Amino acid sequence: MFDSIRGRSVLVTGGTKGIGKGIAAGFANAGAQVMITGRDAASGEQAADQLTAAAASMIPAGGQVSYVRGDVSDHASCLAMVAATVSKHGGLDVVCCNAGIFPAAPLAEMTPAELDEVLGTNLKGTFFTVQAALPALKESGRGRIVLTSSITGPITGFAGWSHYGASKAGQLGFMRSAALEFAKSGITVNAVMPGNIITEGLDELGPDYLASMEASIPLGRLGSVADIANAALFLASDEAGYITAQTIVVDGGQTVPESLQAMG
Repeated sequence: MFDSIRGRSVLVTGGTKGIGKGIAAGFANAGAQVMITGRDAASGEQAADQLTAAAASMIPAGGQVSYVRGDVSDHASCLAMVAATVSKHGGLDVVCCNAGIFPAAPLAEMTPAELDEVLGTNLKGTFFTVQAALPALKESGRGRIVLTSSITGPITGFAGWSHYGASKAGQLGFMRSAALEFAKSGITVNAVMPGNIITEGLDELGPDYLASMEASIPLGRLGSVADIANAALFLASDEAGYITAQTIVVDGGQTVPESLQAMG
């Protein structure tokens, strides 16, 4: 499965931890050459080494993972990380716009700086990354753009995350228009919309909170980063070449029931 991914050049923003690291692992294990970005060099280098070692144990052996420091909220940084990827791999085929932040802030108390920070990373970061990558994706002839959106914003809401929800809904508006602009170049643009996924960020919430989260999901468990990676791999594959401007919700059915009682 996903044999068409082998040998492809992939850039994963925010790939040093959480969902992004899981996406990078999925591509590396499938044989891609992966560049991950993040703002912390120490954790980035460590993640790249871990992912490369894990991919090497696959049968057949997977691809290599490298790290370059990048801040998606800065346009010049996006240009630099794309250039580093093209230099390292000889081109660029797949861009996974995953970098995102989710600090809570009640709307009545939210400062302009807090709003700018979230929109700058989550939404403007998507614009800047895709703009920087576009020439290389056109050159590839099989360019794929995969956005990590969320169910929060496009489908559901969460108190304290109005800026986050707006940024994630904004990504989908971007996706549809960008898909029309890039279609003649053979570039597809799609999005994965995760529900509640197990990452490092949930460790501090405690078992009771995690149990309450699981109780709201029909499949009875939180998602894994591999669940998101599998969706991203599909959207980046040759098999998904006729799919563009579409979303895949990966939430274990979380958004289906109208109440806990509806789950039976």
